[in-house]
Amino acid sequence: MQPLSSVALSLPVSGIRAVANKAMASPGVVRLEIGEPDFDTPAHIVEAAHKAARDGFTRYTESKGLLSLREAVSAKLARVNRIDCPPDRVIVTHGALSGLCSTAFALLGAGDEMLVPDPGWPNWAMMIQLAGGVSVPYPCPAATRFMPDLDRLQSLVSPRTRAILMNSPSNPTGAVLGPEWVEAMLEFARRNDLWLVSDECYDEIVFEGTAPSPAALDPDGRVVTLHSCSKTYAMTGWRIGYASAPAPLAAVLAALQQPLLGNASSVAQKAAEAALTGPQDCVVQMRNAYRARRDSFVQLMAQAGRPFHPPAGAFYAMLPLPGAVTDTMAFAMHLLERHGIAAAPGDAFGSGGKGHLRLALCVDEASIRNALPVILAAADAWDG
Repeated sequence: MQPLSSVALSLPVSGIRAVANKAMASPGVVRLEIGEPDFDTPAHIVEAAHKAARDGFTRYTESKGLLSLREAVSAKLARVNRIDCPPDRVIVTHGALSGLCSTAFALLGAGDEMLVPDPGWPNWAMMIQLAGGVSVPYPCPAATRFMPDLDRLQSLVSPRTRAILMNSPSNPTGAVLGPEWVEAMLEFARRNDLWLVSDECYDEIVFEGTAPSPAALDPDGRVVTLHSCSKTYAMTGWRIGYASAPAPLAAVLAALQQPLLGNASSVAQKAAEAALTGPQDCVVQMRNAYRARRDSFVQLMAQAGRPFHPPAGAFYAMLPLPGAVTDTMAFAMHLLERHGIAAAPGDAFGSGGKGHLRLALCVDEASIRNALPVILAAADAWDG
């Protein structure tokens, strides 16, 4: 038999999924390892999908998505993100993940580089590798509250650098890049003639400050933006996201849908249309709940006398661990097997995540209050 693809065989396994897969097979586990809202998808969204299926709306759509949904996305981008993007430059994707993957294929050739945050979501590096590119981590250290180290960025640029990715609010840190940070990232991209890929999956989960979209501040047409319905509307399993991009790149992303996806689910697209055009009080209610859970966690950390950088957005917290915990994957598995608590190992997010656990604060407040003391005690007692 011919050998399998070396690219496919060399893809790293996500440390998050390693914990999550084991947790899914273990009843009664407190699930703090994966970023999935514990809310049900709002009823009006479910009803829209039900109606679409009942009415026979179950056929192929245009590769870049239903025009009515792209019009709804265009209106949402203008209303929420201040991005002027007509429907013909919107591409409906199978979750933001497929949009990010298509973007990597569109921007990178073999050996080309993209700068990515460290700590950062590990799937970015996987997508870049699949596209034949190379991910180059740029530090967002705990010492600077997980903000980008702008002084280090320029030294990481090479003749093969094609793009830089930013993520605000951040997974895994919850850091929010305010206007001055976004302007600095845009200026860096301009100075080095790079594409700027903006992953904004948590754009409507901001607790303090503002998280402006770089595309709203970009006169050059160098920004591609990825959004998702997953977190904002508790629609993780529906798998609907959307990309907005300058016209030349949007055309390429739409073409890439054909071999990679065909089109996103027609029924799920109608659900997303209802999400974007329907009542938005559910967004406010969920955001307020995430803020309350974040505040509860911050209070618990203060009471325990633990130094900690409170997240300003998303629904994650990077929990610092004692120096004895050098292998966060081993410690995460210990928590799961001995204490019934699933948490994501910091090492899974790059070298900048070492010495941390990422906790997803999208579960009920009682679970957070019960789990944190157990995690802290286990970490203090850890002997490796």
